[in-house]
Amino acid sequence: MSDQNPTKTTPEINNRKARHDFIIDETFEAGIVLQGTEVKSLRKGNASFTDSFAYMQKGEVFLKDLYIKEYEQGSYNNHDARRIRKLLLNKSEISKIDKYISQKGYTIVPLKIYFKRGYAKVLIGLAHGKRQYDKRQDIATKDAKRELQRTLKNAQFKV
Repeated sequence: MSDQNPTKTTPEINNRKARHDFIIDETFEAGIVLQGTEVKSLRKGNASFTDSFAYMQKGEVFLKDLYIKEYEQGSYNNHDARRIRKLLLNKSEISKIDKYISQKGYTIVPLKIYFKRGYAKVLIGLAHGKRQYDKRQDIATKDAKRELQRTLKNAQFKV
């Protein structure tokens, strides 16, 4: 029998700040080229999106400044924590991304890293920056929803 627990789920690493700072127009699921110790470290959830972004170069998409912590049991073959990683996309998806980012103000933002059928995937979004008043409006709507949920919860207990 296998030592692995089949009910154990692999972690999903989200970039929460991206949805706060950007308006996401379209998303794409891309494969990511990783080394062995990077995969092991990702399965433990040791990654951070701080200041990471994607860019196009010669018809290929690359992910820069994604921090994947070095694997503790790794030897001299351990990976560089902030190396540039290639993203795997179809040619049609790359051309669509190229059209978007050629417009002023658009960028490619990584949103989430997860595992699908054993392969590491990254969800990237085509985005443009939010204005300060958009951010304030989002915070106000979240606060209003939270207050509404709180009052509904209190009303249920009083009945």
